[in-house]
Amino acid sequence: MSTAESTWVTRALDKVERVGNKLPDPAIIFFVCLLIVWGLSALLSNFTFDAIDPRTGEAVVVNNLLTGASLADFLSRMVTIFTGFAPLGVVLVAMLGVGVAEHSGFISAGLKRMLDTTPAKLLTPMVVLVAIVSHTATDAGYVLVIPLAGVIFYAMGRHPLAGIAAAFAGVSGGFCANFIPSAIDPLLQSFTQSAAQIIDPAIQVNPLNNWFFNSASSLLIIGIAWYLTDKVIEPRLKDVEVDGDPNDIPKFADLTEKESRALRAASWVMLAGIVVLVAILVPENSPMRDPSGQLTSFAAPVMQSIVPLIFLLFLLPGVVYGYMSGTYQSTKDMIDSMTKAMQGMSYYIVMAFFCALFIDAFGKSNLGALLAIEGAQVLKSLALPSMVTIVGIIFLTAFVNLFVGSSSAKWALLGPIFVPMLMQLNISPDLTQAAYRLGDSSSNIITPLMPYFPLVVVYCQRYVKSTGIGTLLSMMLPFTITLLLAWTAFLLLYWALGLPLGLQASYVYPAG
Repeated sequence: MSTAESTWVTRALDKVERVGNKLPDPAIIFFVCLLIVWGLSALLSNFTFDAIDPRTGEAVVVNNLLTGASLADFLSRMVTIFTGFAPLGVVLVAMLGVGVAEHSGFISAGLKRMLDTTPAKLLTPMVVLVAIVSHTATDAGYVLVIPLAGVIFYAMGRHPLAGIAAAFAGVSGGFCANFIPSAIDPLLQSFTQSAAQIIDPAIQVNPLNNWFFNSASSLLIIGIAWYLTDKVIEPRLKDVEVDGDPNDIPKFADLTEKESRALRAASWVMLAGIVVLVAILVPENSPMRDPSGQLTSFAAPVMQSIVPLIFLLFLLPGVVYGYMSGTYQSTKDMIDSMTKAMQGMSYYIVMAFFCALFIDAFGKSNLGALLAIEGAQVLKSLALPSMVTIVGIIFLTAFVNLFVGSSSAKWALLGPIFVPMLMQLNISPDLTQAAYRLGDSSSNIITPLMPYFPLVVVYCQRYVKSTGIGTLLSMMLPFTITLLLAWTAFLLLYWALGLPLGLQASYVYPAG
């Protein structure tokens, strides 16, 4: 990148940061959005819409949330809306175990040892690679990989926010890219197949119909995130002072012999835990498999136990390290570690309360469904060429993703529209799903309405107290723009070359 281009990009991102940081606190934004949803629901409930909800086969009806009955229902459910907010439990349970591993010194010691053997030039791509692979463990990347990336970068003398940005890009921006199949594959496939059967009742869609494309995309994501982190994001952060609480930022002194012994013992405990888990998973009659014997379906107990497994795999070695290194003298020290971890999550808990209320209201109102379906219908009415239509789906999905965060919820809405529509244009469900996943991933990292976005702000504030929504948006916007453009071009090239999308997948319908 030339000096002139670099200066222009820096000025543009600085402006995004300034404007973004003038926005209210994320918790207040969610509250204001809640009020807006209430108002719009009351206004639009008076209108009749032609959009058909593919889930029910009936016209979309906007529900008025300002009626007496709706407000009474909202108040009666407020506590359960908050406690049932999925990301809240994921974050808190995982952080209990990670907190013990962190405050006992196990994570710091492990990172110190790893840094001694990791070439500095390969740090960024390694962080992004680990972030991409973390998709296999559903939300583990958000609660584990992203904060650890900040710690690793800081320990290497690099800006910690650059590490957080790189990991966030891999975990969330490259959400559909992975070398390893994950639970999201069969989940999306189930919606794709049911949508395709609207046109062809006999059609079957393989759960790994995008696996080859997703694997190839991983290399693209690593390259993009590596370049942007090292050449755009980190240079822009060079004058941003790390002014976080010194007590919250890990120190990396050389390991003593006692700490080295403790690290070896704790590492063996973690490895033993992984071996035991694998031994439990391998048998075909394993209780951790679903009734059909699958490990990667959402019905499989192992997929539903990812967060508790993270808790245990960090708690046990953390306790071993704490006692052997002398950090822990009693069980109270272990509980204090958990308490400190929860104290660090207090700000996120407050934001999660308002976020949960907004997301619940948005779903109840049907405004998200109306937005998605109307957008898809407009795209359909344009009758564009196949490749242009695919690009339109990618960009429409990226836009809708700013308002409807859940990947499966969006596909439940959009799939029954996109898949049959493109099948009539001789485009296969496999290609349509790949385009959807690409668009869904690219804009994850720039929407404050994504449930984990406020958590990443909290991670950044650990190092730079003034971090706000604008700071994170300005860091992640280059990733989103580049991913949308480069990844879309990659899919079109992949399609033009006729490379296989995945298992039993095709580009055309009916398959030749």
